[in-house]
Amino acid sequence: MSDQPKDMNEIEAAAHAAKRVAAAAVETEEQAAKAWPVSAIAIGVGVGSAALAAALLYANSSWRKK
Repeated sequence: MSDQPKDMNEIEAAAHAAKRVAAAAVETEEQAAKAWPVSAIAIGVGVGSAALAAALLYANSSWRKK
């Protein structure tokens, strides 16, 4: 089945399309509000991996000196 009746003119079709786009935009905004912010996750992963690398370098440097 089609979303549009067969006897819809151009103006009605454009209005129908605009309503569908507006509804999709609302859904997208709701989903984006529920999702985690990607930048915060990326910063956390970067800091965590840098801390791990620093700890490994520190452990290796003290092990070689002995």
